[in-house]
Amino acid sequence: MRRLLLLSIACCAVTAPARAAGSEKSVLTLDEALRLARVNHPQLHAARAQTEASTAKVAEAKAPLLPQVSGNASYQRSRSSSGSAAPATATSTSTATSTATSTVTSNPTASNGFSVPYYRAGISASELIYDFGQTTGKWDVAKATLRSQEENERNSGVQVAFNLRSAYFTAAAARALVKVAEDTLRNQEAHLKQTQGFVEAGTHPEIDLAQARTDFANAKVQLINAQVAYDTDKALLNQTMGVERGTDYDVADPPAEMVPGEDDSTDAILPVALKARPDLMSLARQIEAQELTMKSIRGGYAPSLGVNASLSDGGPDLGNLTWGWSATLGLNWQIFGGGITDAQMREARANTAVLRAQYDLQRQQVRADVEQARLVVRAAKATIEATHEAAVNARVRLGLAEGRYRAGIGSMIELGDSQVALTAASAQEVQSRFNLATARAKLLQALGQP
Repeated sequence: MRRLLLLSIACCAVTAPARAAGSEKSVLTLDEALRLARVNHPQLHAARAQTEASTAKVAEAKAPLLPQVSGNASYQRSRSSSGSAAPATATSTSTATSTATSTVTSNPTASNGFSVPYYRAGISASELIYDFGQTTGKWDVAKATLRSQEENERNSGVQVAFNLRSAYFTAAAARALVKVAEDTLRNQEAHLKQTQGFVEAGTHPEIDLAQARTDFANAKVQLINAQVAYDTDKALLNQTMGVERGTDYDVADPPAEMVPGEDDSTDAILPVALKARPDLMSLARQIEAQELTMKSIRGGYAPSLGVNASLSDGGPDLGNLTWGWSATLGLNWQIFGGGITDAQMREARANTAVLRAQYDLQRQQVRADVEQARLVVRAAKATIEATHEAAVNARVRLGLAEGRYRAGIGSMIELGDSQVALTAASAQEVQSRFNLATARAKLLQALGQP
């Protein structure tokens, strides 16, 4: 029994650290959050599906250029008047251009009004030879549209990455503000204990103790609010990642990485954005598709040339069928279609003009985005220096106020004001650091970088 008790104690001693380690929160890094968003976000799933649909449309547009083969089978039963014939024929007619035909005629007679059967099976094939770019133009339009959709998909990736970084930096800032609130609570607790000792010793008035208790209670409220804000920001981060999970994890401090060219002028980094921005590239591909559409429509003024061939087997008796074949080379030319081709050309030209105007407008927007993001980064850098200096001075002020209060020459109000000033300065320093991170994320988006 004794050994069993010792063994149980030993097992508890071994498993206790394991349970303690297992209770620690997992830490989510920025790289892992980006990976989860790229895998799980519904917006990216929808963009990929749209790209797949555009890929299928390319195959649809190409299909008319390939041979078209079809088969058919029929069973017919007819009744004729008494003493007359009920012919069933399989014929083909020629076109004005060129025709090779073979005609097979079966004339089963129905005596005295009896119905007769007729069986027929055949296969036919057709091939478009040339239609002056109408069909090939539609295929080219589909391919250009696919390239535009691929840029749209990439643009969705850039947007999701920016939203993810913004949400991550917001959560990381909230975590840092929790640390500020915890430090404030510890300081207020130390002030409370110190003031309680002074009051009990009779060196400070009773009102100082009431003020210290109030400040300690307010610090508790601030910590609770900071923790709630942190959990809320993590819930929003989960949504931005496209995952359904709890908030029982911590976010790691993001790396302070500079964006290449962030200290350069707008004119220096603008070419990078113009080449990389997927929204601008998508408009360029749409303009290309419209130009190809005009080329395809222009082919409607000309004729189309195609060939058709068929092979059939038919007759009134399944055991004695007669085969036949036909081949047709046809030229089709719509001489007048009510002006539809002219109208389609005007519509395509107008759509192209609209897209060109949108492209010019978006190009100007790209420059404005780069300019604004670069200026915000520069301002955030300057703010960091100022807020850091303010936080350092606030800590010095609090130290002096604590010394004066211990010496009995400072008041509780002075001590409390110094603590409030330090809390505000520390929060402002935290916010300025993460404002810089968000500004850099915005610059990445302006440059078209995921």
